[in-house]
Amino acid sequence: MIDYFRPLVQIGPARPNSAVQLAAGWGWFTHVEVLSRDAPARVIAAQDLPPEVAGRLTTPRPPIAGLSLDRPRIMGILNTTPDSFSDGGRHEGLGDAVAAGQAMAQAGADILDVGGESTRPGAQTVPVEVEINRTAPTISALRAAGLGLPISIDTRKAAVAEAAVAMGADLVNDVSGFSFDPALGPFCQKHQLPVCVMHAQGDPETMHLNPSYSNVLLDVYDALERRIRRLEVGGIARSAILADPGIGFGKTLDHNLALLARISLFHGLGTPLLLGASRKKFIGTLGHAPKATDRAAGSIGVALAGLAQGVQLVRVHDVAETHQAVSLWHAAYSGSIL
Repeated sequence: MIDYFRPLVQIGPARPNSAVQLAAGWGWFTHVEVLSRDAPARVIAAQDLPPEVAGRLTTPRPPIAGLSLDRPRIMGILNTTPDSFSDGGRHEGLGDAVAAGQAMAQAGADILDVGGESTRPGAQTVPVEVEINRTAPTISALRAAGLGLPISIDTRKAAVAEAAVAMGADLVNDVSGFSFDPALGPFCQKHQLPVCVMHAQGDPETMHLNPSYSNVLLDVYDALERRIRRLEVGGIARSAILADPGIGFGKTLDHNLALLARISLFHGLGTPLLLGASRKKFIGTLGHAPKATDRAAGSIGVALAGLAQGVQLVRVHDVAETHQAVSLWHAAYSGSIL
């Protein structure tokens, strides 16, 4: 029987002497939920954790792309596609994309995520040349305009990543978890790039067609652990890896909620966590907001719930609103200003 350990994260200015700080962040815990596939969940004291597990949960997360992770970070979504589910076409032109990126930086984004291929349910694969022509000039123009923030390239393809990095990208965010293009991992290792590994069941064309799991929480955890270990074997250190459980990627509404309710489990991977739930369909369903652009409030609610479980980065469309919410959330629980 394999046990999985989920820290019961708390936040606030006062904590008992038995509290353990979570990954040198703002969260701490005194107890841990023990999960398995074969027995009911139980709760144990943090001091009773196996040493290896305790080490993964408490070890400080090194900076990623120059960003320290001792406070919440915001990743702004900059889609340069004509068909993304939420903002397709808004940033398709180079001038519009650069203006949007600059606005996100001014609004409080810590990193921008530039993508040129829609990965919405049912989306088809974009040719490499098209994806490069959408993303590389945008990154180049942002750098030429003086943008100093880290930039992530959201791609599954090594050639797209190579063109983006040549223009100034700092991180590779692969929604396939480095399973689509076997050349992408070695490219990142060669250039010592930090990476984000996301979980998806299936590819964008088919992932929405009846996804199923025996235990979504543990299945996603195991899949991410396998991917991370494979990258480690390929020479990418765990300290350079972000993990993303992939909300909405081959998951039903119930799957998404199960992952969100216990997302702190994924701290056991020993990596920083990225949560990308912004404007997703389940937010529209639960929040009675059919239009994706009307889902800012629900997206912020989910982001804050993730931060309360110690998630280090949230990937969002509504940067200004999220930055305001995170700043006030932090001030209200801590009594201090970010």
